[in-house]
Amino acid sequence: MVFGPSDSSDAMSDQSPHYGEAGGSQFPITTALVFPDRDIEHSLGMVFGVVVRSMGIARNIGAGFKSLAGGEVKQYTRLVEDSRRHALDRMIENAQLIGGEGIISMRFDSSEVGNTLTEIVAYGTVVTFRKSE
Repeated sequence: MVFGPSDSSDAMSDQSPHYGEAGGSQFPITTALVFPDRDIEHSLGMVFGVVVRSMGIARNIGAGFKSLAGGEVKQYTRLVEDSRRHALDRMIENAQLIGGEGIISMRFDSSEVGNTLTEIVAYGTVVTFRKSE
């Protein structure tokens, strides 16, 4: 797998706050089929957020040397974490565009695109909540 920073013109740059971070979205998301403290009123269908990354040759060479020595390759770990956060943020934006108030059954998936790119996808089912009376 190869990852890299997003294009600086991208609206979801590495500098913006991400889901769950201070200043980031606090949009309700669960991997379960329901929220334990909220009743679901409607399902609005599936939503996803996708990021395609390339690490770049210089970082890839450094990470390659580290992988020969064994242990954690922190360059890859950091990039995978950032990519997942970006995919989450994009999924949340898409859910809000269709009127969603939360996401259930959230999952991540990844795959290689060619030999130098990796795709990270966050997906789930968008829901609205029943208003308490």
